[in-house]
Amino acid sequence: MPARPDAPDPGPHPHRGSARPAGARPPRTGLPGLRWLPPALLVLGLGLWGLALPLTDFRSMADYGLLDRLPVPFYASLLVLTAGFLVTLRRAGTSPGWPLVYCVALLVALKAVPAVLYDSARYPWASKHDAVVNTLLGAGELRPHAALSGNMSAYDQWPGFFALNGGLVRAFGVDGTAAYLNWAPIVLGLIALPVLVLIYRTFTEDWRLVWTAVWIFQLANWVGQDYLAPQGLAYILHLTVLAVVLRHFVRPGSAGRLRDRAHLDPAAATVPPPTTTRQRAVCVAILAPLIFAVNAVHQLTPVMLCMSLAALTLTRRYRNYGLLAVAAGLMLLWDLTMGRPLFMETLGTLRESIGRLTQNSRAGYAGQLTGPGPELAGRAGIAMALAIVLLAGVAVFARRRLTRGALPLLLVSAAPVPLFAVNDYGGEMLFRVYLFGLPGAAFFAAAALVPAAAGARRSRGAVHRRRAMAVALPVVLVVLLAGFLPAYYGKDAMYYTPPAETRLVTRAIDRLPEGGLLLATSGSFPQALHRYDRVEHWFFAEQELPENEKMLADPARYLADRIPRGTTAHIVLTRTQDIYTAGEGLLPPGGFAVLRTRLKASPLFTTVEEEPYGIVLAYTPKAPSAPKTSSTPKSPSTQTPSTPGGAP
Repeated sequence: MPARPDAPDPGPHPHRGSARPAGARPPRTGLPGLRWLPPALLVLGLGLWGLALPLTDFRSMADYGLLDRLPVPFYASLLVLTAGFLVTLRRAGTSPGWPLVYCVALLVALKAVPAVLYDSARYPWASKHDAVVNTLLGAGELRPHAALSGNMSAYDQWPGFFALNGGLVRAFGVDGTAAYLNWAPIVLGLIALPVLVLIYRTFTEDWRLVWTAVWIFQLANWVGQDYLAPQGLAYILHLTVLAVVLRHFVRPGSAGRLRDRAHLDPAAATVPPPTTTRQRAVCVAILAPLIFAVNAVHQLTPVMLCMSLAALTLTRRYRNYGLLAVAAGLMLLWDLTMGRPLFMETLGTLRESIGRLTQNSRAGYAGQLTGPGPELAGRAGIAMALAIVLLAGVAVFARRRLTRGALPLLLVSAAPVPLFAVNDYGGEMLFRVYLFGLPGAAFFAAAALVPAAAGARRSRGAVHRRRAMAVALPVVLVVLLAGFLPAYYGKDAMYYTPPAETRLVTRAIDRLPEGGLLLATSGSFPQALHRYDRVEHWFFAEQELPENEKMLADPARYLADRIPRGTTAHIVLTRTQDIYTAGEGLLPPGGFAVLRTRLKASPLFTTVEEEPYGIVLAYTPKAPSAPKTSSTPKSPSTQTPSTPGGAP
């Protein structure tokens, strides 16, 4: 029975046959009179986006970050691009180029705003990666066993990313990675796009499902791990290894009924051709350098890769212990040589963290997000994760034939979850597990929204389901878009740093002699680790909130008692630290202002430099003096009034 004339074209399906009866009308693949619509909506969407940028007052961000600074044309541009993408899905099987163009446009529209507007690095802590590259180029050597300040030794133990960027800095002739740092999410997103398409095409022949999965992946990738950092590069390498394995490591005779289209979902692809033992051995040899590169770039990603490969061995299709052994062997080889210091330190902490699921799955340090923007961002992130998992779960049970064929992708997505029982990874394990499970989750979430081919089943129930999905797809994409924006931009007030603050910090650190000590509430401010190989750093508020409340009672004495005798120490307190410690809940409300006021008034510290964006204080220990009489008023540093958090 021929397909309905107005049915969308999902692309060719081998089980239907390619021949058409003589005299039959060719199926319509869309509305010929509206073929101008995709390019028109694309131009309109990008035009609105370009119009919105000059109207964005990012320098005055407050409680809601960029959310209430982005003008109406920006939000309208995203809706127009979404509408254009939905239009292109009707002809995705015969014209996959248009969905590709729209996916690229979405990537640019969502993540290029800081790259175009900001006059500094979007994430203040990203400046430490620029410092590592500059130090590597200046020293000309790696020091994996040196005890570098600020936990920076790990970057010499996993130097692949920084060596690569050092070469790029020299090739481009720029002063440092700051010249292109904010463009990293766009570049990494463009590289990831064809890899994702390759993975998804391994399990489906329906181009609508492929591009919808890519679109959902981009909307759900709000965790901010694609900036210029080792994780972003290692993630691309990880996906590349999995793409090769899923397509070229199928064991002979393991597919069974999955090669019979009668047992497959109409959208499913047949299992890739099997490979011989020799062919798989050659592939292992080819992948070994890529796996080695993953180990040279990042600490956690090799663990994620081994977990994924181990999960694949649970299927007859990909039961290749040799590849798993090579990946695990390369990981252990690196951990016991270049990465040995941090590896042994991590092993020493496992006794405290293993099995503590609640502790390991929390986000951040110890505080709770505070303030309208951070709280909204936190809730939006949780809602996004739950929505993706819920949609994926619906597809897993509602489209069991597709799930049977794509079971390896489901296992790879679930593989990182057991790491919650091992370690908290500095408060970031939650984000990393979500990130590594996202490619498969996005695929199944798309499967819950994209119906099977219209001609596959003509029952009344199937027709009703397709009509429901036709409504659900645009609604869900708009809802995910609405969730992405606060999750990604709701905390940008703490992510943007005025250049004047960067210059203040740089001057402060340059004043310190070699071996001097820099104190700050947290490491989330620009140039925080400038000269990290020559200056010690202490981020004293990165601890439990009760301890910080105790510190606020008498911050001058608290810090002075912990500064090593004879050390030249400066405290740098900046606007970005104020916003970050409040938003992340490291200090109680108003705590940063109390800290600054009491340190400035204390005779133990003198003001070196003060600007609207921050203050620099020098530690000036006083010689012991005779006890004061009761008639002498206490100095501000010796008073102990209650802090805003209620601590004595």
